[in-house]
Amino acid sequence: MIKEYLHINKILDLDKWKRLQDSLATVTKLAILTVDYKGIPVTSHSSCQAFCQNVRKDPELLPYCQKCDSRGGLEAVRLNEPYIYLCHFNIIDIAIPITIDGKYIGAVMAGQVKLADPEKGTDLEQIVRSKNVSMHDAKMKHLQADYDQLPVMTYEEIVKISNMLSLLCNYIVEEALNKNLLVEMFEKASGNQESVNLSTILPGYSIRNIESIKKEMTNAIADAYLKNSPNDTDSVNPVLQPAFEYIHAHKSEQVSLKQAAELCHLSPSYFSRLFAKETGENFTTYLAKLKIKWAKQLLEVTDMPVSQISDELGFNESGYFIKIFKKFEEITPALYRKYIQEQ
Repeated sequence: MIKEYLHINKILDLDKWKRLQDSLATVTKLAILTVDYKGIPVTSHSSCQAFCQNVRKDPELLPYCQKCDSRGGLEAVRLNEPYIYLCHFNIIDIAIPITIDGKYIGAVMAGQVKLADPEKGTDLEQIVRSKNVSMHDAKMKHLQADYDQLPVMTYEEIVKISNMLSLLCNYIVEEALNKNLLVEMFEKASGNQESVNLSTILPGYSIRNIESIKKEMTNAIADAYLKNSPNDTDSVNPVLQPAFEYIHAHKSEQVSLKQAAELCHLSPSYFSRLFAKETGENFTTYLAKLKIKWAKQLLEVTDMPVSQISDELGFNESGYFIKIFKKFEEITPALYRKYIQEQ
């Protein structure tokens, strides 16, 4: 059974994975593609840059791109960590291996950006070099306008994003594997009229609360995505930092202004004035908008029911959540999800 799940398309719902991939590409500004353990794409590219699109359409240049993908993935597997390298056009690419119990099942290929600080990338390997330099130079001259439009990032930004993607991808894949194995186990047991003792697998659980197990796994996947979502708290006033950190670490709580002020060792009135000056909004409005932002992410990348998203984000009841969501987005959560899935 384990061997069956070592194929990435057996573990993931690729349609949902692609929506997550699209979201990650938008947030990170990297082009992203997922491949299986053979290096064969299992998704289409997300946010593929015009330069790379045109390069891959060129029959003379495409083999170089494919060789870069293949070698980058193999090197990432060898290192068992994200591998940052230069392609044949000296563009930054990243190979992020996806492994389960040490077994390589595929990779997330990201990149298509230029370095803002090339001096910090002098140790990066150009993994494939052209054997026909004059041909490459001529092609580059023709594609120069598209090349100039490639996104630019610092080396530090690239390293942080690659590590975040690695943690997120492997966590989600492992959780999906666990969920699939549990569901199959219970379906098989139900079909054979067998009784299954979960105590040897998950201490403290019984067959009667399998739905609770599935819910916890879904929540873990959602929480992993939200925890790795970029936020803008790093640049806030240090005095307010404890409140922001608490809010992001306790997404299922409704944090009051008084509680937030106490975390910062300030009076509620002074905290309120300082918060409004820093964010341009009062505390209540800011927190509501932030929770709706998280709700939109969960609607986009999970199949969690609206009522469950409401609970996970600390709303008193789903009717109130729908009301607040509609206030800021002018659409209900259910219609928002339907619209996103139709894109």
